[in-house]
Amino acid sequence: MRLFRPVAVAFVAALTVLGCSAPAAVQPPSDAGVPAELEQFYRQSVRWESCAGYGTDGPVLARNGVECARISVPLDYGDPAGETVSIALSRSRAGGERIGSLLTNPGGPGASGLSVALVADGTPVAERFDVIGMDPRGIGSSEPGIVCRTAAETDADRALDPGDTSPAGIAEAEKLNREYADLCAERTGVDVLAHVGTREVVRDMDVVRGVLGDDRLNYLGFSYGTRIGAEYAQKFPDRVRAMVLDGAIDPDQDPVEEMLLQAEGFQRAFEDFANYCAGYDGCPLGTDPSQAVERFRALVGPLLETPAPTTDPRGLSYGDAITGVQQALYSPALWGSLRGGLESLATSGTGDTLLLLADLYEGRGDDGSYSNITAAFDAVRCVDDEPVTDRALAGEIDTRFREAAPFLDDGRGNGSAALDVCAFWPVPPTSGTEVADLSGLAPVLVVSTTADPATPYLAGVELAEYLGGALVTFEGTQHTVVFDGEECVDSAVTRYLIDLEVPGSDPHC
Repeated sequence: MRLFRPVAVAFVAALTVLGCSAPAAVQPPSDAGVPAELEQFYRQSVRWESCAGYGTDGPVLARNGVECARISVPLDYGDPAGETVSIALSRSRAGGERIGSLLTNPGGPGASGLSVALVADGTPVAERFDVIGMDPRGIGSSEPGIVCRTAAETDADRALDPGDTSPAGIAEAEKLNREYADLCAERTGVDVLAHVGTREVVRDMDVVRGVLGDDRLNYLGFSYGTRIGAEYAQKFPDRVRAMVLDGAIDPDQDPVEEMLLQAEGFQRAFEDFANYCAGYDGCPLGTDPSQAVERFRALVGPLLETPAPTTDPRGLSYGDAITGVQQALYSPALWGSLRGGLESLATSGTGDTLLLLADLYEGRGDDGSYSNITAAFDAVRCVDDEPVTDRALAGEIDTRFREAAPFLDDGRGNGSAALDVCAFWPVPPTSGTEVADLSGLAPVLVVSTTADPATPYLAGVELAEYLGGALVTFEGTQHTVVFDGEECVDSAVTRYLIDLEVPGSDPHC
């Protein structure tokens, strides 16, 4: 789950080239839970092929022996005889005795999931499951895709001042947000935008389960993927074999409160980074972590007036500097890059590293093209949750956000704020809040990290309690941890997925 926008986990970047496994046996579609009106979708055959033509990650996936395919699902499940959309899938086949398929989701919303087919590579889980990646409807290689801005328009938007709270600044921001919403409607289509929410993705997941031949679902969801998983469990409780939810979103959490808790999480991650940085000579935030916020604000504040030069002609805007910092705070693996980026800004006034981090967050490739992660994030969240349309409430949220995350406070708070794009979205929210009957749901395993900057630890505690599941606690400062090399966590997840062994108490890793 991103701060405002989701982060795509770069699973592919660290992959090694593997040999292809032997051809897999064809799995007939499952007969479990097939509604008569949707029979043609549940019983469709899947034609697996090379991933080479599936997005920017496709060639790497193909070299790693991953196969890809597309299946059809209804655009509107209320009209199954109407228009259809295409869902892109990837498959890393089980290397040994197969239990079934393990469907995965990397989070977002908006992140492509195809490369997550290799998230368990080299583990016993990859031996026993076909690991399945999925691009949810409208995202990545699924068709039609959610389209809002062009690459040039996105570059221009990133260069703008994101936080002018003067009356003129707020009016201009709302004008741009309204124009952006109109572009999304024009370039994607209102009918598509009305059917890209979690409500539809959950139905798509069950079709995927059926066509892959599994009577019950095995699922691994990260971040926003925990919301998808939880809603699947609520809608289809009797169709879950095993479900791991890592980096949880509390289904009962108010979206505004969720955002404010996220701000607190990023502040804690910034403070942990400042402590780490203070151990290095020349740390741009100084040797006293208590002064880190003040030094950081002095370092990035001037970018509001003058972007920092970069080898890329765009330069580093204030907004991109903040975005780059947010990207790095998701994982200690990026703290070295963040320290170097801030050091370059402090010593030479250049912003290349922070711009690269911001590009990673925004889904910008080396060729200047963009994935649709940002457009998809906006499209999904605007139909998943009620928008804030009260300007007084928007101003109160802005004030509370600055208090929760002072390292992000540019000093221009005045109790006023622009309404964000969802206030101008061309279709209404679609996700409901009905109470679910969870009888028949198999035990779910929730993994929660104590200092997760994006999804608070307590959300995992509450999600496990809500679903009547088990909890694994990881002591650390990062966003999600399953199959990240932490043996304590991975062994618990492996035993659960393969043997359905549920921890008797909360293991602290």
